[in-house]
Amino acid sequence: MPRKYPLDRTRNFGIIAHIDAGKTTVSERVLFYTGVSHKIGEVHEGDTVMDWMEQERERGITITSAATTAFWTPTYKKGDKNFECQLNLIDTPGHIDFTVEVKRSMRVLDGAVVVFDGVAGVEPQSETNWRYADDYKVPRICFVNKLDRMGASFEKSFGSIRDRLTQNAIPLQLPIGAEGNFSGVIDLLEMKAYEFQGDHGENIIEIPIPEDMKDEAKTAHHKLVEKIVENDDTMTEKYLGGDENFSVEDLKRVLRKATIANTIVPVFCGSALKNKGVQFVLNGVVEYLPSPMDLPPIHGKNPETEEEMTRPVDDAQPLAALAFKIATDPYIGSLAYFRNYTGTLKKGSYILNVTKNTQERVGRLVRMHANKREEVDEVYAGEIAAIVGLKNTTTGDSLSAPEAPMVLESIVFPEPVIGVRIEPKTKADQEKMGLALHRLAEEDPTFRVAGDIETGETIISGMGELHLEIIVDRMKREFGVEANVGRPQVAYRETINAEAEAEGKYIKQSGGRGQYGHAKIKMKPLERGTGFEFIDAVKGGSIPREFIPAVEKGIKEALTKGIQAHYQVVDVQVTLYDGSFHEVDSSEMAFKIAGSMAFQEGAKRAKPVILEPIMKIQVAIPPEFLGEVTGDLNSKMGRIENIDDRPNAKIIDAKVPLAEMFGYATQLRSMTQGRGSFTMEFDRYEIVPTNIAAQIIEGKRR
Repeated sequence: MPRKYPLDRTRNFGIIAHIDAGKTTVSERVLFYTGVSHKIGEVHEGDTVMDWMEQERERGITITSAATTAFWTPTYKKGDKNFECQLNLIDTPGHIDFTVEVKRSMRVLDGAVVVFDGVAGVEPQSETNWRYADDYKVPRICFVNKLDRMGASFEKSFGSIRDRLTQNAIPLQLPIGAEGNFSGVIDLLEMKAYEFQGDHGENIIEIPIPEDMKDEAKTAHHKLVEKIVENDDTMTEKYLGGDENFSVEDLKRVLRKATIANTIVPVFCGSALKNKGVQFVLNGVVEYLPSPMDLPPIHGKNPETEEEMTRPVDDAQPLAALAFKIATDPYIGSLAYFRNYTGTLKKGSYILNVTKNTQERVGRLVRMHANKREEVDEVYAGEIAAIVGLKNTTTGDSLSAPEAPMVLESIVFPEPVIGVRIEPKTKADQEKMGLALHRLAEEDPTFRVAGDIETGETIISGMGELHLEIIVDRMKREFGVEANVGRPQVAYRETINAEAEAEGKYIKQSGGRGQYGHAKIKMKPLERGTGFEFIDAVKGGSIPREFIPAVEKGIKEALTKGIQAHYQVVDVQVTLYDGSFHEVDSSEMAFKIAGSMAFQEGAKRAKPVILEPIMKIQVAIPPEFLGEVTGDLNSKMGRIENIDDRPNAKIIDAKVPLAEMFGYATQLRSMTQGRGSFTMEFDRYEIVPTNIAAQIIEGKRR
C-alpha cells in the first residue's frame, strides 16, 4: 500500500499545558474540526474521546497521554486535497504526578502546541513542560485559551510567557473583546479580523477590524514583521532600507523557518470551550511546525563499535524506531507505541530490539485513536503507531532492522519521591497483585515496586499521592485486585558530605579452598542529581581485571542499603585505586563482599547526611486568607518565594519539604472555607536539618 501523505505533509505534535488550561478541550475541537469525531466531547460532561479512562472522566483530568491521527487542510485552502496534511497528535496530562507522559511524548514529537489559561498565564507545570520541550529542542506554538473567562487578559498572559519562558514569543493574533465580550480575533500577518459562527464555531467569517483596535493592530503588525525579518538577511537589508512591503507568503516562509529553529514562538489566542480560534491553531500547526523532513537526520550509535551514525528520514532506509510507551490493553495484551524515524515497518516482519539484543516478530500494527485501534499493514518513516504483542520491549528501547542495528538516545525519567506499603486483602488477590503491579510498572517508568527485606512487605513508589491512588484504583478495576494501602512514606535519599578513603578485606579460611578479596577505595560527593560514578584507577595488576566488575557490583549493592537509615545512597563518586588478591582463594564473590565492606566503612567517615525531596508549590487563595496560609507554610519549614496578584486571588509560590505536605489539600480547604487550591511538583533534594535527620534514623518521621 503506497504512502497516502508525503513526508512534507505529515506533522507529529503534542498538546501540552498545566492542569486545567484546557488541553483536552482543545484536542476535542481538533477532532471535531478535522472530522475524526462528529460530536464534541466535553471534560465537564465526562464524554471526551481523548480522556477515555474511567478515572480520567470521573476526575476531569488527563492521566495518560492519548494518540490519534487526523487530517487537516488550512482554512484558506479548504477543499484542496493537495494541501491536506496528516496530523499525528498526542494529548498529554497536565498534572505533575503524570509528568512522565509529557517527557516521553516530547522525546518523539516534532512540535508542540502549548496551551495557557488566559486568566492564570504561565503556571508551574507550564514551566516544567516548556523545559522538557527545550531539552529535546522541540519547536512550539502557543495558544492562550479561555479568553472568555472573567479576569482573562491576553496581554498579561502573553507577558508571563515573555517573562518566564521565552523572549522569542510574538503574537500572531489579537483578541477582539475581552471576557464575556470576547468575539473573534485579528490576524496580524494578513491584517484581517474574523468571527466564528455556527453551532460549533465551524463557520469562520471575515469582518472589518474594529475601529478602536486599528492602531493597536498596526503597532502589533509592525512588531511582528520586525521580529520575522530579523531571521532573513535579504529581508533585513530590505527592511533597513526603509522598504516594509513584504508579501504574506514571504513572511510565512521565514516565520516557519524561524519557528523550526526555535528563534520565534508564534502565539495564537481564543477560547476552545466557546469554539473560537482552534482552526487557526491547526493552520499554525501545518504552516509553522516542522514535518519530519524539516529536522536533521536521525542520530544514533552503532551498538557494536559505539560509533556515532546518522540516517536520513526516508522510507527506503533501514528501519530505526523508538518505543516510547507500553500500554496494557485488556483485549489484545501489550501495546508498544513507537515513533518510526526512518524506514518502513511491515506487518509480519522481524525487528531487532537493539537495546536488549533480542529479535521480535511484528504480529499486528495498529494506528491509535485514543483507546480505539485501526489495523494497518505498513508504518512509514515519520509516523507514530503501535505494535501488538512484543514480548521483551519496554519504554525507551531502540527498534531496528536486524541487518542494520542502531541505538537511539533513550529517555531519562525522574525518580519516585513517595512510597506506600501495599498488601493484598485476600489470598486470591496475592497472586493477581504481583502480576498487576508488574504490568503497571512496565507501563510507567516512574512507578516502582520493591520488597522490604526486613518486613517482607511490598512498597510501591511514584511521583505523588494522586499517582499512587490511580495505580491502586487501576489494580482494582482492570485487574480485579483488592488491596490495603498504608500511609504515604517520603522517598528519602542518603549521600556523603566529605571525601574519605577506606579498604575492605574479606578473608575466609574453612578447610579446602578459601575466599580472599581486598579493595581500597576513595570516595567523594558529587553534585545533586548526578547519581553514582565508579572509576577504575587500578594500576600494576594489584587486582586482576576480571574481579573489578565484582567490586563495582558490591559497591552498587551497598548503595541500596544506605548508611544511616537504609535509604538509597546517591550522588557519590567511588574510585577503586588499589587492593590485593590471592592466586587460589580470590573469587568474584570475595571481591564483591570486599567492595561492599569498603564502601560501608568509607561512607561512615565521609560525613553521611540524609536528603529529602523539596516540592515547588503554588497556592491560589482569596486575598483575605493570605496571612493564615503564609503563616501555615512558614510553620511547615516552607520558603515563600513570591506572592502574585490575580483577579480576586493571591498566588503564593513556595518551596516546602514533601514530608510536610501530606493531607495539605484538606488543611487548605479548611483554612480557606473550601476556596483555596494548590499544585505541587518535585523541585530537588536538599539536606535534612540535624534534628529531623535524628527522627528519620529513629523511624519517628515518615
